[in-house]
Amino acid sequence: MAAAYSVPGLILVSAFVGFAGLAKETGLTVIETVFMVAVVWALPAKVVLIGAILSNASIFAAAFAVALSSIRLMPMVVALVPEMRTPTTRPWVLYLLSHFVAVTSWVLALERFRHVPPDMRTTFYAGLGGMLVLNNMIVVAVVYMVAEQLPPVASAALFLLTPMYFLTSLWGSARERAAHVAMVLGLGLGPVFHVLLPGFDLLAAGLIGGLAAYGWHRYARRRAAP
Repeated sequence: MAAAYSVPGLILVSAFVGFAGLAKETGLTVIETVFMVAVVWALPAKVVLIGAILSNASIFAAAFAVALSSIRLMPMVVALVPEMRTPTTRPWVLYLLSHFVAVTSWVLALERFRHVPPDMRTTFYAGLGGMLVLNNMIVVAVVYMVAEQLPPVASAALFLLTPMYFLTSLWGSARERAAHVAMVLGLGLGPVFHVLLPGFDLLAAGLIGGLAAYGWHRYARRRAAP
């Protein structure tokens, strides 16, 4: 729980300050906004949901858009679960903890798991993920009440801290060079596909950049093999 009050946790809180203002401008009530933080959790997925609300999309289209934006979390779950699983870990515990998987909790967990005994990692992650969610629910509720007094420029600036943090933290916590290659390719291909394939730019950049990084990884391993 104490790990939630680290620098990454505080940066995440600052991003939710901007989200609270966005939700209020959209017309959501404070209860709806706080509930969204609890059940959706990942910030980009909530922004996608608000975009679907503003465009008057159907509930099925909104659900599909949120699910599609959250597919990026699946590799994080696949990487994190083996770090927590022991022969005595019950599957329902891992299913429950997977709800808390987002970039901030994932990066913090991978950084600190090396100092946590394997049989205590599920407890550690439950405290970390649960406290991150609870903190942001409280912050969103408070900021929602005073959002009118916060300058729009300040809200936007705080909101943009999150992608900046994601990039730097993922770069620093990468265990293999292929992750760096994927990020560089993504940064370079993103603007290109934004012009060529608007609406599918992130998907195209991620798919091509990820496949290219994987190919580079296989090539590097083959060269390093005796």
